[in-house]
Amino acid sequence: MIFDTHTHLNVKGLKEEARVIVENARKLGVHQMAVVGFDFETIEMALEQVGLFEGVYAIVGWHPTEAASYTDEVEEYLKDKLQQEKVVAVGEMGLDYHWDTAPHEVQKDVFRKQIRLAKSVNLPITVHNRESTEDVYQILKEEDVRDIGGIMHSFNLDPSWAEKFLDLGMHLSYNGIMTFKNAEEVRESARMTPKDRLLVETDAPYLAPVPKRGKRNEPAYVRYVVECLAEVRGTSFEEMAELTSRNARSLFNL
Repeated sequence: MIFDTHTHLNVKGLKEEARVIVENARKLGVHQMAVVGFDFETIEMALEQVGLFEGVYAIVGWHPTEAASYTDEVEEYLKDKLQQEKVVAVGEMGLDYHWDTAPHEVQKDVFRKQIRLAKSVNLPITVHNRESTEDVYQILKEEDVRDIGGIMHSFNLDPSWAEKFLDLGMHLSYNGIMTFKNAEEVRESARMTPKDRLLVETDAPYLAPVPKRGKRNEPAYVRYVVECLAEVRGTSFEEMAELTSRNARSLFNL
């Protein structure tokens, strides 16, 4: 059994075929997944999907590219949704300096507010980091996330950064990026990540792994990430599937 800890079954291109996609995933051994909502529309869809499919859970939060629209009303909305059944984490939250759709200070403020919200409901966090590593690290450190823990989603940094985020108590989630030919630094990070901090994800419909690179990603393809991770760490596919799934269930308190 494999657990895809970060997928967007709730976005255009996947939500229309959700039932078939979930069935395809199960055929490849992916029986659990976390659907990440990041604005009103995707949160509502994620919460609908967890009611439709066994083994599907929701992560609820406000994406950094949406930070400019974060208000007290949004926070109350999130607080309400985080109480619902099968919601396992808060996110995805964080910083995104690539798209720069909100001023950096606004993004930082919204990031901190969501960390504090997660602490108030005692849920782990899922962190988005794009071209903002130094600031993401500093905020996680200052907000002391160790007591709730969380995930560095789509982790694609070198071992020195892996060690820094691990020291904060975070899990590292690897996806299709680690299968890319030019991602040796990411594979090095995967080799040194402690067994109990390893997670896998797809971030579907984005970042499809080899041998599906360039195609629409879907939860079934997390199987190829597990295969790569097992090879990198010199263990069996079965052991890696069980290990990463056990870590996900432990973090999400399932």
